[in-house]
Amino acid sequence: MEQFSFIASMPDKPGALHRAAEIITRYKGNINRIQYDRRIDRNTVFFEVAAASEAYRKIREELERIGYLQTSLHPVAFLKFNVYLPNCSGALFDFLNHTTSSGANITFLDFDDRGQHPERLVVSLNVENADLIDALLNQLKSKYRLEIVEYDTTGEKLDDTVFYLRLAQKLRHYLGNAEDAFLMKFLHDINHIAQELSNLRKDPVEVFESILKVGDTLNRTSGDGFYADVQRVRVKDGIELFCFELPCGGNIYLFDTPEEKVMIDTGYGIYQPDVVDMLQHYGLGDLSLLKRIYITHADADHCGAAGLFSAPSCLNQETLKITRETSRAYGSTNQGCILEEVYTKMINLFSKFTPPSNVILFPDIPVQDDNIEKRGAFPVIAHFRIGSLEFEALRGLGGHMHGELFYLCPEEGLLFPQDSVINFKSLSPERTEYNILADYLMTSVNVDSSLAKEERNALLSLIRELDSELIKKGKRCLICCGHGSVSLLENGKLVEYSSSKRYFARRPL
Repeated sequence: MEQFSFIASMPDKPGALHRAAEIITRYKGNINRIQYDRRIDRNTVFFEVAAASEAYRKIREELERIGYLQTSLHPVAFLKFNVYLPNCSGALFDFLNHTTSSGANITFLDFDDRGQHPERLVVSLNVENADLIDALLNQLKSKYRLEIVEYDTTGEKLDDTVFYLRLAQKLRHYLGNAEDAFLMKFLHDINHIAQELSNLRKDPVEVFESILKVGDTLNRTSGDGFYADVQRVRVKDGIELFCFELPCGGNIYLFDTPEEKVMIDTGYGIYQPDVVDMLQHYGLGDLSLLKRIYITHADADHCGAAGLFSAPSCLNQETLKITRETSRAYGSTNQGCILEEVYTKMINLFSKFTPPSNVILFPDIPVQDDNIEKRGAFPVIAHFRIGSLEFEALRGLGGHMHGELFYLCPEEGLLFPQDSVINFKSLSPERTEYNILADYLMTSVNVDSSLAKEERNALLSLIRELDSELIKKGKRCLICCGHGSVSLLENGKLVEYSSSKRYFARRPL
């Protein structure tokens, strides 16, 4: 038995679902998942079936024969117009002959001979074959007075009787020229999110809107819409640290030293061309001087552009595995969560995820090694240098993501705790709104919430410990958060270390 999925397009009438189930049962198929919600789309049903491959072929053939199998997602055009009919018997019937022969699906009619316009019929149509629209309009114009009100081929004006077609047309904008088979599989995946969240009493239409908002925000803030908030920190003579807070997702940190340039995390893949332009503006554009990239964890907003840089990426084996897997929850207690799996597929597609291919792996040290060096609660798995700065790679507890690493320069008090410590107050309203989408679609951005809380407390304890020693030297522990500004810990609260300046794409200030 193999696992298969397909989308059925069924007539909205009693017995249609029963007929499809009978065909699947006849060939000994087992339905593992079915999702149908008339409130969303009255004709579309999602199936996942376990069956022998030959039996599944016959199931598809039978469903296609009766017109139930959806095999493509042809763009559907929307047309709204006013047509003026003669006030005589059979006028509407004659008009409908034209629309029926064109294959149009009428979604709205409005006519009242006692109204303000007694001869006017208002018509809205969905037409799968947009090429037939011109022929239909020419036929109608030769016989009736006609006024075009709206004509749309983007999917924006389609009504909810073809909800999934409308959704597919919007998704094409974010996925490029995706083949129908790929797009239908993707619709299956995001429908699974909606099904899971519906069981948690979340509105499925709101779920789909949130998914589209992710794609829209990433596209809108790349290219000409790109910007970043930039902090510059003088670490010591000749060494400067840049913090680039991107429009969406994680920060990029870049060390500019006399010996080399080194990056910590890369942001989304979709932003990489914009980041290169930004680095050029700040005199950091010679990428031949970028010697290494240190990756904190496998989320797309932290390593999704790594494969677009020629510099090698330094990371551990677990993080490398997750970049090759289909779920950000891989290796955690939440590994089987469908929300995590589908969100990973979605964000990787929308953000043009290009994980590291040129890699340098940190040592694979057993978790239970009693002889391992520790920094607070965290094992030190490696030591490395950035310019003249000595760093430690600390293995996290796995609260935010399995395989996560924190980077620490004890002498200068630079700590990179990735997403385990974030100064949320420093986030702009736009960034906060975007970050909430991931929380909504996965219910939590942490793969283990209780462990994430323990991890954050351990990091704050380490920060306090470092601060107590650094203050004696006239320094402070700088918390280089995964999102938001570089911050200090003051009386238990994170506060911005310094102000930032905004960079705009091709319009730097």
